[in-house]
Amino acid sequence: MGLLSNRVQRESLKPGDHIYSWRTAYIYAHHGIYVGDDKVIHFTRRGQEVGTGTVLDVLLISSGPARSHQPCSTCAPPEEGSGVMSSCLNCFLSGGVLYRFEYSVTPALFLAKARGGTCTLAVSDPDDVVVHRAKYLLENGFGCYNVFKNNCEDFAIYCKTGLLVVEQGTIGQSGQAVSIIGGPLAAVLSTPLRLVTTNLYGMAATAVAVYCASRYAADIGMRRDVVKMSAEDMTRRLATGLLQVVEPQISATPARGSPLLLTQ
Repeated sequence: MGLLSNRVQRESLKPGDHIYSWRTAYIYAHHGIYVGDDKVIHFTRRGQEVGTGTVLDVLLISSGPARSHQPCSTCAPPEEGSGVMSSCLNCFLSGGVLYRFEYSVTPALFLAKARGGTCTLAVSDPDDVVVHRAKYLLENGFGCYNVFKNNCEDFAIYCKTGLLVVEQGTIGQSGQAVSIIGGPLAAVLSTPLRLVTTNLYGMAATAVAVYCASRYAADIGMRRDVVKMSAEDMTRRLATGLLQVVEPQISATPARGSPLLLTQ
């Protein structure tokens, strides 16, 4: 695994892998689940969506295949009104380089990464479960696209772990969304140091520390505001509007970083 990304060859892929490809000069990456037979299931802005109302919306254009890239004849047309679609690997990459998202990484390796959206501390479920979730959501949808709360990386992480952030007003599972927010936040929090010191190295070290801490605390493998939920239950709650208002019921207090188990 590299310190920036984990580039892999096509021959090494197996069904259930979470893969991604950088877009727009490494500003944003598009994520999906490889399901075998040269097919990738991924979540795009097609269908209902929620924008940010900021300049970040411009970056979302790069979250899908390039405009100049014409889908091949083997790619199935997307479901009407759903952002989840199936594409061949070439169409998914859209001329980009193939990378594999890593799970169960060590805290040291996680913090050594230059940016989010490439790995997580969380544990992946078995490959057959991952493929089942992706295929089920292809047929039933994954809600409305939102750059901070429900993007392509959120979709892929959910397929791999079954974990969802259910509290309103919080960021989703996406590591690259945390990076987008964490950078400016670190700069703002380090600014008061100018009142007591002119040491640029000290301010830079503080900004890096704040950035790393925000990424670590927001990682899906460390968060407490998550539940483990089946794809069937998740889509049922989406259809009834109960996904983000239901209170998780638990039998015991989980350990730090453990997901809440939602009961029926």
